[in-house]
Amino acid sequence: MKKLAFYTLGCKLNFAESSTIARSLEPMGFERVEFQQSPDLFVINTCSVTDQADKKCKKVVKEAKKINPESIVVILGCYAQLKPDEIVQIPGVDLVLGANEKFQLADIISPYFVSDTKKSLPKVIASEIRYDLDYHASYSVNDRTRTFLKVQDGCDYPCSYCTIPLARGQSRSSTIENVLGLVKEIAEKGVKEVVLTGVNIGDFGIQQGKRVESFFDLVKSLDAQSDLNRFRISSIEPNLLHSELLQYLAESQHFVPHFHVPLQSGSNAVLRLMKRRYQRELYAERVREIKSLMPHACIGVDVIVGHPGETEEMFLDTYHFLNDLDISYLHVFTYSERANTYAVDIQPKIDAKVKAERSKMLHILSDKKRRAFYETQLGRKGKVLFEEASSDGFMEGFSENYVRVRVPYDPLLINTIQPVRYKSLDEEGLMRADILLEQFV
Repeated sequence: MKKLAFYTLGCKLNFAESSTIARSLEPMGFERVEFQQSPDLFVINTCSVTDQADKKCKKVVKEAKKINPESIVVILGCYAQLKPDEIVQIPGVDLVLGANEKFQLADIISPYFVSDTKKSLPKVIASEIRYDLDYHASYSVNDRTRTFLKVQDGCDYPCSYCTIPLARGQSRSSTIENVLGLVKEIAEKGVKEVVLTGVNIGDFGIQQGKRVESFFDLVKSLDAQSDLNRFRISSIEPNLLHSELLQYLAESQHFVPHFHVPLQSGSNAVLRLMKRRYQRELYAERVREIKSLMPHACIGVDVIVGHPGETEEMFLDTYHFLNDLDISYLHVFTYSERANTYAVDIQPKIDAKVKAERSKMLHILSDKKRRAFYETQLGRKGKVLFEEASSDGFMEGFSENYVRVRVPYDPLLINTIQPVRYKSLDEEGLMRADILLEQFV
């Protein structure tokens, strides 16, 4: 058996695609192993959201060649699509594959393991992003208790700071029929929760350049299919999270009350600079509607600090807006300049120290919001999907509304959904809970 290791950077979508690409190599005799187990083939699935992701890629390549100098190192993902000629110059990189070519890895890599073609490396195989880029279904298995299921790819939103349309092409989707088939396949593997993921999943339904179905259609179809215990929506744009959908989700038996809704800025002036498709008043209305329909729902928020043109007043506008919102946590990103984006030409640029200070303020606010949300759950019941043990004799899992729960380790609880009652917060801010007598599978 040849040994294969993946290192995945970035979003849930990348994890879904890494798992699918890894499975495509199994018929060739590849066994997936941990990074440190001297693989014959290293595959690094990259992200391009920040310059830190670029730097991390170079660091991982160096580590891979240290572990096995004779290995082949393949780079794919968004960074590979955007800057293949730059990546192939990194010492240790053997092969760079573009957005469409990454799903052909099994066919492309085969010659390098059956003949003396390694002499032709390093090599770039990356075509330009096309309007008719193929859609490739993907889902993760065995990486986590939950499965990430890709239902949509690409994006038609030209946000000023973002390279994703350049790296992944236009919005396109699977069909509802195909998604239902994959869910059935996943359920047969014993998975209890599926996280729907994509670049812009609220835009689901575009096939071969035409809108055929909708995300609401998909939600209703999945809810009617009882093969799985629960579905979670990874992230959805506020302008696509409409009232009819929210009302349906509030009554759903399978979709959980957890929403991750990108905001990016609480300043309307910055939202306009970012070319976002809403203003903060719409966002606030969505939060109010969620909490009205689902009072215990968890709401996560993406925020970018230091976008060009963001003054101190605009940042404080964002801070106070978020502080007043009934939200549960933040994902804070520091703006990184990306080539070929609109934001490159926006002035003034924000000093790195200023960006760091703003990021710190929002991270502290996020901790405060998360703790406040957890405190509202004390004494309530929840249903927790437990994962593997942690190192200190405890195990953890997430409730339907994304409360992270820690209990003493019990191997019988792994990959089961158990009813609990929340009792206290520990020193790390995690929820401690008692498992109730009645049990779920």
